[in-house]
Amino acid sequence: MIRERLYQYSLLMRLHRPIGIFLLLWPTLWALWIAAGGFPRPGVFVVFVLGVLLMRSAGCVINDYADRHFDPHVARTRERPIASGRVTPREALGLFAALCVLAFLLVLSMNRLTIYLAFVGVALAAIYPFTKRYTHLPQVVLGMAFGWAIPMAFAAQAGEVPKVAWLLFVINVVWSVAYDSMYAMADRDEDLKIGVKSAAILFGDADRFIIGLLQGLMLLGLVLLGRELALGTPYYLGLAVALGLAVYQQYLIRDRRPAECFRAFLNNHWLGAAVFAGLFMAYI
Repeated sequence: MIRERLYQYSLLMRLHRPIGIFLLLWPTLWALWIAAGGFPRPGVFVVFVLGVLLMRSAGCVINDYADRHFDPHVARTRERPIASGRVTPREALGLFAALCVLAFLLVLSMNRLTIYLAFVGVALAAIYPFTKRYTHLPQVVLGMAFGWAIPMAFAAQAGEVPKVAWLLFVINVVWSVAYDSMYAMADRDEDLKIGVKSAAILFGDADRFIIGLLQGLMLLGLVLLGRELALGTPYYLGLAVALGLAVYQQYLIRDRRPAECFRAFLNNHWLGAAVFAGLFMAYI
């Protein structure tokens, strides 16, 4: 019985689908490496990697709680633990609280500024799932939630949040809107039926163009970041790979087929990894 409950909780946290962990992890690592000018302090590194795992899991739990009345009507989500009745809403709220407490206990080992910023991070994670009822741009709030680890990483590693941290934060928000709009394109028809709002619905026939524009702005921001930090050739080689992946993603979504849009979304893991690889090599 206990083993089965833990298994259902792991499904609710989507530990079997780590794409969200990677999309949260890469910008966190970008920030840590820039803040440290290379490999960050081991304690800070461990806290933030574990924090990524815990907060992404918490985000999945509260998202499924918020969508518990919508998920049973969508083919891709109707078998999720809450939608299928295998986990109760009360259990989900308890699990969300437990994950947030564990993450906060980790943060308590950091400095005071990082602890203060953590409260904003939890608020963003809790608010995001409900925004899709009120705005067509929940992806912006998602980007803020995923990117809030950036100022926290600078605060923990460097003791301050400089201008470059906020530039990186904005870059991540733009990237998040781009990749989550690809995800939303895969669900657009069903979202329209059940009344859920998304950027893909807002963009309409201009979706590919706007996503491409966002991808371009993200890469331009990363170029400006490289110039500001005087990063060398390895960094720009990483950006060249990221550009190639962005072009490939545009190819995948060209016909707006749901399966291909979802593949494009998943491919952003490699784009984030390419940027990190460039940063890693630049600081060696």
